[in-house]
Amino acid sequence: MIISASRRTDIPAYYSEWFCNRIEEGFCTVPNPFNSKQISFVDLTSSKVTAIVFWTRNAYPLMKRLHLLNEKKYNYYFQFTINNFPRNYEPYNPSLETAIKCFKELAQRIGKGKVIWRYDPILFTDDLDLNFHIKNFTNICSSLAGCTKRVVISIVDNYKKTLRRLNKLGTNYEENQIEKPEVEKLLKVIVETASKNGMEVESCAEAKNFSYLGIQPSKCIDDRILQDEFEIDLTFKKDKSQRLECGCMISKDIGMNDTCLMGCEYCYATSSHSKAVRNKKIHDKIFSSQIPY
Repeated sequence: MIISASRRTDIPAYYSEWFCNRIEEGFCTVPNPFNSKQISFVDLTSSKVTAIVFWTRNAYPLMKRLHLLNEKKYNYYFQFTINNFPRNYEPYNPSLETAIKCFKELAQRIGKGKVIWRYDPILFTDDLDLNFHIKNFTNICSSLAGCTKRVVISIVDNYKKTLRRLNKLGTNYEENQIEKPEVEKLLKVIVETASKNGMEVESCAEAKNFSYLGIQPSKCIDDRILQDEFEIDLTFKKDKSQRLECGCMISKDIGMNDTCLMGCEYCYATSSHSKAVRNKKIHDKIFSSQIPY
């Protein structure tokens, strides 16, 4: 079984102590996000876990505890997002300097093939225009050269909660982002810049095929990484619980919605920052799930 930690929240940044307690106990519980009375028991013993995939914007809190995973011989890798968008979009994200420093230290510690950079999601507004993205991506990419093998991109999806928050910003966000002419112009620059810095570019869960630009579909839960980095040979089984365009292998997500404190306005897993703050206050680091039920 592959553990996803987590598409729904930033466990390394905010819940690393809870996560390591669950590793020590050998299990966790996860309420169904659509039916909180339905509780799943997840076996976290190393003999049952093939690998753990972490999503984060700040790995430092978990990095202090990685020795526990190493001692118990868990396989793991990181999806690490660095966007460096203005604070009105990402109010509580680490500074660019901190994020890059953390990324580099993590890659040096566990290997660059186990830390994937995500520039995700891409969106265009008055203050996130083509020139901003080109300068911003180029700056981050050159800073991460030699620290990762790939960068994953996606175009923002129009979830209702996402639209509501982005429209409140008053920055002229247009819904049909994928069809904007700026998208192809930017992606061409991204591919060229990434190549110069030793990275491949892949897209996450996009209905539109960008292979003509040199961008192949990615898998966040990736059998190729498991084979290349850990010599784990698995028969690919698509995760049918994800979107049709998602290429991920089947996994078990142990996070909960409305628990991430990053405050990203485009987030699909958090309905409001205030709700996430309230949930964090009732979080119990020794309880079996992120939030007591």
